[in-house]
Amino acid sequence: MDPAAYVPDVFDPRIYGAGIPYASYRLLRDHHPVAWQEEPEIAGWPAGPGFRAVTRHADVVRVLRDHTTYSSWLGATQIRDPDPADLPFLRRTMLNQDPRRAAGDHGRLRRLVSRAFTPTRVDAFTGRVRERARALLAAARDGAEDGVADLVAAVTDEYALLNLTDLLGVPAADRGLLLEWTVRIIGYQDPEDAPAPRLGPDGKPLNPRSPALLGEMFAYARELAAHKRGHPGDDVMTALAEAGLEPAELEMFFFLLTVAGNDTVRSAAPGGLLALARDPDAYRLLADGRVPMAGAVDELLRVHPPVLSFRRTAAVDTELAGQPIRAGDKVVVFHASANHDERVFTDPGRLDLGRTPNPHVSFGDGPHVCLGAHFARLQLRVLHEEWRAAMPAPELAGPPRRLVSNFINGITRLPLRVSGPAG
Repeated sequence: MDPAAYVPDVFDPRIYGAGIPYASYRLLRDHHPVAWQEEPEIAGWPAGPGFRAVTRHADVVRVLRDHTTYSSWLGATQIRDPDPADLPFLRRTMLNQDPRRAAGDHGRLRRLVSRAFTPTRVDAFTGRVRERARALLAAARDGAEDGVADLVAAVTDEYALLNLTDLLGVPAADRGLLLEWTVRIIGYQDPEDAPAPRLGPDGKPLNPRSPALLGEMFAYARELAAHKRGHPGDDVMTALAEAGLEPAELEMFFFLLTVAGNDTVRSAAPGGLLALARDPDAYRLLADGRVPMAGAVDELLRVHPPVLSFRRTAAVDTELAGQPIRAGDKVVVFHASANHDERVFTDPGRLDLGRTPNPHVSFGDGPHVCLGAHFARLQLRVLHEEWRAAMPAPELAGPPRRLVSNFINGITRLPLRVSGPAG
């Protein structure tokens, strides 16, 4: 088949359960960098009108930076179209706003959460994060059967969740709720990872991000904020509770921080360990201190970005990589493809822990670049430092399992050997 004529499918979530389709991404980058993708009905989720898949690094950055042409507000940021009745609700969160449209709301909300998420506040948690990494790794090692542990269940899920709830100021007794909500919202495409979807009157699955399914989370956010006003602490929810937000703004902040804040590290941590397990020589450089840890973390993020795709909607007629885009078209950027673009990264298939520069887009770009990137990098750096200090070289003890999702680059099982001398 002529590769210049063939356009592979990179939409179907089931593809990603088997692995990231790097060969398909490369074919698209080389021959169809802004490729039309169909949206068939899959597993009961309704068909959509189709979209343009953007796979080259330069084009991904252009789309993410140009919020005037490529809007988050018009159709939100998930590939599948939301119910039109849900759009006003979805636009309450700054993730689904454009700086030019929100009458100053996007900038105001972003500045507010930036003040709540200050590097000083985040860095103050370093000691607690390190103690948690050390304790979870020790428990995984000591409790392993035959020297093997599933690092997702034993370490990384708890590590990401507990670090986030400490920063937010969520009471210990309530922390399981945040994981439950995250799994429901993030893993909805995966028949094994998520609970059975609730159906609407038409018999179709309800979008887990719809207001009808988020009432419990929003009620909890209001209760927690009320508690923080009476019992303030040095945490993000106290800062938000005292910031004079509208109730709807507070609810959507809690939603965004709970889901995005948890799943970024929940996906990146096992992904990084898996990459190291598959490349013992690279891990040896890290274990011997021959590459800086901060740079190594960014390279692990490049090869395993937490988010696979983000959607924008064209606000005007335009052109991208020679392809005409009509106002109203869906335009979807693919982070894992951009991070492997040979036009930017030398030998992108190689795990180069000393790679510099490393302009990956794993935390996005432009006005919506991830506000929690500093906290995510801190957690990943500490986890790898503690692994290097106390654990054997990462070694797969069975096949990992990937999340069935075209949005989150998740690992749901990661059996690693945890017995043996450190290093």
